Amino acid sequence: MSNWPLLSILIWLPILGGALILALGNQRASLARWVALGVSVLTLAASVPLLTGFDFANPGMQFVERHAWVPAFNIWYALGADGISVALIVLTTITTVLALIGAWGSIDKRVSQYVAAFLFLEGLMIGVFCALDAMLFYVFFEGMLIPMFLIIGVWGGPRRIYASIKFFLYTFLGSVFMLIGLIYLYLKSGSFLLADWYALPLGAKEQTWLFFAFLIAFAVKVPMFPVHTWLPDAHVEAPTAGSVILAAIMLKIGGYGFLRFTLPIVPDAGYEWATLVIILSLIAVVYVGLVALVQDDMKKLIAYSSVSHMGFVTVGIFIAFGLIRDYGNLDGARLGLQGAMVQMISHGFVSGAMFSCVGVLYDRMHSRMIKDYGGVANVMPWFAVFFVLFGMANSGLPGTSGFVGEFMVIVATFQKNPVYAFLAALTLIIGAAYTLWLVKRVLYGEVANSHVAELKDINMRETIVLGVFAIGVLAIGLYPKPLTDLMEPSIAQLAMQLANSKL
Repeated sequence: MSNWPLLSILIWLPILGGALILALGNQRASLARWVALGVSVLTLAASVPLLTGFDFANPGMQFVERHAWVPAFNIWYALGADGISVALIVLTTITTVLALIGAWGSIDKRVSQYVAAFLFLEGLMIGVFCALDAMLFYVFFEGMLIPMFLIIGVWGGPRRIYASIKFFLYTFLGSVFMLIGLIYLYLKSGSFLLADWYALPLGAKEQTWLFFAFLIAFAVKVPMFPVHTWLPDAHVEAPTAGSVILAAIMLKIGGYGFLRFTLPIVPDAGYEWATLVIILSLIAVVYVGLVALVQDDMKKLIAYSSVSHMGFVTVGIFIAFGLIRDYGNLDGARLGLQGAMVQMISHGFVSGAMFSCVGVLYDRMHSRMIKDYGGVANVMPWFAVFFVLFGMANSGLPGTSGFVGEFMVIVATFQKNPVYAFLAALTLIIGAAYTLWLVKRVLYGEVANSHVAELKDINMRETIVLGVFAIGVLAIGLYPKPLTDLMEPSIAQLAMQLANSKL
């Protein structure tokens, strides 16, 4: 497979599959579902050689493809993947399959367009994770907004138009600042290739302006406090599969952007402003976690939970600056960056699973309000097993994936500032509070009403979806070494880039 353009296949196979489904029209809903599932499974199969053919000792880009795209501006169709990219690409291909299976019967209008949108979205997200040319990255980065905008705006809830426009405006306006930064770097270097920008010397003032251009774009995507308010609205109105992809994959693109752009391109400004980002992240961890405690809508509670947990990602990323430059602690910096990446992958499985569980209940009762449930475990025992497992993972229970990344970030943060570590560790208490409060009110006690009494336990399709999520949660929680080994050389190289000043 070494001579195959693997990354191009992973990008364009789902996009072409989506185009084929659109050509089938809306009269063949069942065929559209099966074709979409088949294409997503093929894409998942195509991602396996990324793992089997990956050189775990090589920190550089692998599976590289490079072709002239817009020669007049020196823009290249350049693709490549390191350990960080491969982990996120595989997470994307797995989650897309599960989202399509989970949404099998929940949408009955414009089914062809619905499933095609997910395939377009999959291809564009994979493109983001392997683009080595900044303009190509920007095209994929902006392009993926369109399918998600349509998924929320066409197939969402009663306030879907408001939620979709808010989602689009926040993310689009944020990325405009990034575009300005990209153009400046092109004028400075004559190239859009990221590798050229990594070696480009930049002054302190230049780095500061570029840092904030990138920060605005990627902070909206994470999302960080205080630009997080679009996320609960988008989640509440989005169909279940849309929420799964949004939480499991799209939020990770913000963290990925920090790793690929901010850290290696503007390391001195990153060091100077790291404290600001860490404080905003800790506000998200603590304050937004407390906001989750008072929610009465299951989806909104999990959405705020996502903001809180993603705060760990940005803490782990930016704590590395202080560790390596103030203390020369390279191992601590690598631990923080590694913890951030493990947290991203873990959150992909845990949040995707939590939203899938809410979807299972919503498909049966058409309500997301916690007060409408109670005693569900009495009538849906197998569902209760999965929901409790994912709730424990969301709380950071040892043995689940939710513990591993957070523990690594807390240990790294403690080496820089024990107060930061204490505030970050509060999420283990707050997260347990809102998650267990949710589980208690939904699952336990007497059967709340006749509607709950009539609920049927999960079927085979739902068992497959929740079962695969459970395998991911337990595999990372019990034995994270394969995941950390995959990413370690790339993380180590990134940590070294932070240590080198461009001034």
